[in-house]
Amino acid sequence: MSKRMLVTYFSATGTTRGVAERLAHAIGADLKEIRPAQPYTAADIDWRDASSRSSVEHTHRDIRPALAGPIDVSGYDVVFVGYPLWWETAPRVVRTFLESEDWAGRTIVTFATSGSSTRGADGVQLHDSAPAARWVPGRRVAASESEAKLAKWVDGLAL
Repeated sequence: MSKRMLVTYFSATGTTRGVAERLAHAIGADLKEIRPAQPYTAADIDWRDASSRSSVEHTHRDIRPALAGPIDVSGYDVVFVGYPLWWETAPRVVRTFLESEDWAGRTIVTFATSGSSTRGADGVQLHDSAPAARWVPGRRVAASESEAKLAKWVDGLAL
């Protein structure tokens, strides 16, 4: 039996979206965007500004930005969750998504985009937001990663 796979992603600038689209195409998965109810602007993600939205969310780890709409994962066996690395972790809206779904019997694999950081790409820091899931360690993915390399990575996972 082949596993039904879904690629979900949050992308503030389009970088993670591009990787998610190539990943979904490479492995024949469905694709759904994790959309915050209030989209992030360039000012919102200015990490140099301590009062920017992303900086405030980083400082206050209990913040869970609202989603524009739910993503139903019930029909899937494996869900890939993609995000940009902000302060070596996923943006808080990713936790909103994880905490709003029933992960029992499902596998989660993370992938993260970043210009330099690799910490946080494996998704370990997110496990408490979906403790019922079976977690497979993810990785940092280059913005230009090819479909062939993405497919090879997934083929090597213990799904």
